[in-house]
Amino acid sequence: MADFVRVQEKEEKNQRIKTYISKMNGGGHAPSRTNFADAATGAFGGLICIFVLLCLTNYTGAPWLMASLGGSCVLVFVVWNAPLSQPRNIIGGHFISAVIGLSMYSLLGSGIVSISLGVGLTIFCMALSGVIHPPAGANPIIIILGGYGWSYLVMPVLIGALIIVIFGVLINNLRETRKYPMFW
Repeated sequence: MADFVRVQEKEEKNQRIKTYISKMNGGGHAPSRTNFADAATGAFGGLICIFVLLCLTNYTGAPWLMASLGGSCVLVFVVWNAPLSQPRNIIGGHFISAVIGLSMYSLLGSGIVSISLGVGLTIFCMALSGVIHPPAGANPIIIILGGYGWSYLVMPVLIGALIIVIFGVLINNLRETRKYPMFW
């Protein structure tokens, strides 16, 4: 009887492993490319936002731009109707991730644990609060490796996110086929 139970447990374990590995096969189809008008709107929106943030940086000498804002532009202007592209996700996601990044840097410095914990906590807190914004997941890395202080939370993080949302509203709604935001 004991041998039968061990054999059955081994078979169940093997089946779980096979099922797990089979999930990695994919099997679906990649979505089709976007059309020319959507691609052009995305390029124009991203160009305008980054141009404005760079001009503000050059004019004031203060940092108005960070790398993750480029990713936010992709979402706002190309997949503008996705939940992750909406204003509450952009602003909330960037805010939460920056607070976590700044906290980790303040408490733990710029080590492996600080960065890893910062990203993990960011993902957890964005998901739990319902403001998931993938580009914001990079903020703890940017903040911790850059050694930024708490003023970074306001500029470039919050002001940069607000500028992208404002231009997202203005540019996306120029198109008849778009309504942005889908929700606040």
